[in-house]
Amino acid sequence: MTLSNGRRKGMRLAELSERSGVPIPTVKYYLRERLLPPGHRISATQAEYDEGHLRRLRLVRALIQVGRIPVATAREVVAAVADEGLDPHARLGAAVWAIPHGAEPDEDDPATETARRTADALLEQLGWTFGREVGAQSPAYRMVVSGIATMVRLGYPCGTGQLLPYARSAAELGVADLDLVEQYEPGEEQVEAAVALTVLYEPVLLGLRRLAQAEESRRRFG
Repeated sequence: MTLSNGRRKGMRLAELSERSGVPIPTVKYYLRERLLPPGHRISATQAEYDEGHLRRLRLVRALIQVGRIPVATAREVVAAVADEGLDPHARLGAAVWAIPHGAEPDEDDPATETARRTADALLEQLGWTFGREVGAQSPAYRMVVSGIATMVRLGYPCGTGQLLPYARSAAELGVADLDLVEQYEPGEEQVEAAVALTVLYEPVLLGLRRLAQAEESRRRFG
């Protein structure tokens, strides 16, 4: 892991800890758990770290401290981030797919099949060919199916007509997400940013949705 221009700016463990805001014992723990790659050895007892290590620490903090992702799962995410054998699309997909996505669909529940048909119809209406191709392989697709199935069971509106406005808003968010990611250097830095922003923006999106609901409620009923 090096700077994008190939130069290394070395820092000792104490500086890495200070700049990242991660205590030294925690940094050492991340090193032992292979969440952070080893430093560049400069003596038998000392190592130097670079900006790549600082970025990785920020990613790990986003995963574990904000996303509440278990260490074992975070290790899978960073392994996908570092997999240079994949093209950018596959690398980003592997890293984001490794993030926990919530409850799996209950295949014994009749509502699940109804939900799957609704999800497929929605993707077809949107023209999201990739979503239809990967289908059940995608954790995000399964999360959508699981969520729709819950609404089916409880009798809440969840047809394509009700879901389409949300999906169209999600399409706009997808464009904004990737526009933001492309501001980073291609390769590992870009994938790290995509994963971290996926985790960090989700609570912001939820909060904004609730604020928007409150604003619209005030406009209509206040």
